[in-house]
Amino acid sequence: MTETSAETQARFENQIALAAKAKLMTIVLPESEDDRILQAAAMIAERGLARLVLLGEAADVQTRAAELKISLSEVEIISLDDPERLERYAAAYAEIRAAKGVTLEQAVAKMADASYFGTMMVKLGDADAMVSGAAHTTANTIRPAFEVIKTKPDVSVVSGALFMCLPGQVLLFADCAVCPNPTPAQLADIAISSAASAQAFGIEPRVAMLSYSTGSSGAGPSVEAVIEATALVRERRPDILVDGPIQFDAAIDPSVAASKLPGSPVAGRASVFIFPDLNSGNITYKAVQRTAGVVAIGPILQGLNKTVTDLSRGATVEDIVSTIAITAVQAQADV
Repeated sequence: MTETSAETQARFENQIALAAKAKLMTIVLPESEDDRILQAAAMIAERGLARLVLLGEAADVQTRAAELKISLSEVEIISLDDPERLERYAAAYAEIRAAKGVTLEQAVAKMADASYFGTMMVKLGDADAMVSGAAHTTANTIRPAFEVIKTKPDVSVVSGALFMCLPGQVLLFADCAVCPNPTPAQLADIAISSAASAQAFGIEPRVAMLSYSTGSSGAGPSVEAVIEATALVRERRPDILVDGPIQFDAAIDPSVAASKLPGSPVAGRASVFIFPDLNSGNITYKAVQRTAGVVAIGPILQGLNKTVTDLSRGATVEDIVSTIAITAVQAQADV
């Protein structure tokens, strides 16, 4: 009997929970005004998946928790007006952004924004990662990360990946959230980052560089870009199994792969799918999610020096719990 999407999701999330518990990380949640965040925090604390920090006024947060009939006794609550932290974070931010003309006074004002405050906690090691976006836009979440945490030395672009829980298997799709029109070099970075993400979550990375062409079946600028990106991945990381350009059907279906790209180590058994642009990636994951009953977990942000995760504003409490757990596991690789 084939495992259902829900069963695949449960198995995958159980693996994540075990990994998170094995090495507890500290996650900062800047959106304590959102009931979903408070409810998710209570569940994470109860399940022992991470050490949590909520940003806000303790009295206000605890009053709302009591109204929601949840316990946040195991969750640390930090005020944005904490004088020691405010002084330290503002000074560090002003130093980081000095070349942009940011003054200490402007930096103090920035720390009134919980996203910036939380990002500085991660930057300075007071937290291992941040999860935000339930009540704020993607830009509100990732702009501070771009300014402060920045990309890894060998990565030119931040990308967003989702875990797609299909019946019997979990696939990784990228980029579905951040980079609209990646260059070949950026596509290669996305592929390398995605292979690392898959590996970190127990998925053997077999990377398909997607296109409307398989091999030499089609031509055009977008196909050439995928050909170049595939070559760059092979040059930089010969240990990664990668093939492209390849169509989705040839990447996932062994019978199609046998006729379109025989002998490929990836075709017919790909686990990581790299889309040529954000348009195709975002549309595809949502189409699969909504029409095939597939659970999509994420997105996680790839390529940053430290872990920051952007929630969907439509996220449910369980979505947020899953995302915090995934973030905790992802952050383990940062330390």
